[in-house]
Amino acid sequence: MKLRIGNTALDNRVILGPMAGVTDLPFRLLCREQGCGMAVTEMVSAKAILYHNKNTNELLAVDSQEGPVSVQLFGSDPEIMAEIAVRLEEGPYACIDVNMGCPVPKIVNNGEGSSLMRNPKLAEKILSAMVRAVKKPVTVKFRKGFNEDCVNAVEFAKMAESCGVSMVAVHGRTREQYYSGKADWNIIRQVKAAVKIPVIGNGDIFTPEDAGRMIEETGCDGVMVARGAKGNPWIFKRINRYLETGEVMPNPGMEEIRDMILRHGKMLAEYKGELTAMREMRGHMAWYTKGMPGSAALRNAINQVETFEGLAALIEERIREAGSKKAL
Repeated sequence: MKLRIGNTALDNRVILGPMAGVTDLPFRLLCREQGCGMAVTEMVSAKAILYHNKNTNELLAVDSQEGPVSVQLFGSDPEIMAEIAVRLEEGPYACIDVNMGCPVPKIVNNGEGSSLMRNPKLAEKILSAMVRAVKKPVTVKFRKGFNEDCVNAVEFAKMAESCGVSMVAVHGRTREQYYSGKADWNIIRQVKAAVKIPVIGNGDIFTPEDAGRMIEETGCDGVMVARGAKGNPWIFKRINRYLETGEVMPNPGMEEIRDMILRHGKMLAEYKGELTAMREMRGHMAWYTKGMPGSAALRNAINQVETFEGLAALIEERIREAGSKKAL
């Protein structure tokens, strides 16, 4: 089953969610190759774009090989959000997404991200202004609510739909929960029952079976994988196969993981420069090797690596040491 957002048709209904410091261009390309139907950029400040902050150029960069990409904005000024949406409309983006779910204190204390769930009237002004300003689909991502005393995802979704938003993505946790506890998929089911636009479910999708269960339990039109994709671009291929056939593909083997790490490191080095890339690979390495025998020692060793050659040599050395291919 395919998914349509406004006038954009996706290859499938599995989306890579936005993650600051993770969903950059190289990582999105890897996920696309593994079957991601659409990716969302790291969130970008509308004000930063307005004031020509140089850091936004890297965040807004998209490659023609990525397939559909949604650009995610955050901000709280309706006029600025609409103006930046107009600027971005000519860009290579399938959709313009609005972040109304980020739980980070700096964002929330500025009245942005999930703080807007406490101010639905302002959220409505932002979304209405953006929809009026552009022809491309405007979408919005938000949470179950701000806290357990303010669970308003259903009303929020109805408001978004009335503004002309083309899709909503719902994370089944409150802002207060951050990423702790368990995501409430029931709220996603309630949102799906309340609106006619596509609803994307988000929260606690770490396996193909999780994705299938979320769709079955909530009726959502698609799933958004975020933390489950860290160090695991293969999850998109595995979810798609499971949704299509019910088959659970095996996890990647050691050599496949090694090849992906090296490919990721090389792409990052070409895109951001070797030193920056190797520093960023430290986090990715922790995710790629999580739970594997010898992974702690490998993470310590990678902290000393500053070149791609060093990364390749370290990985090859660990593969040889493992011998059995059971550890990196």
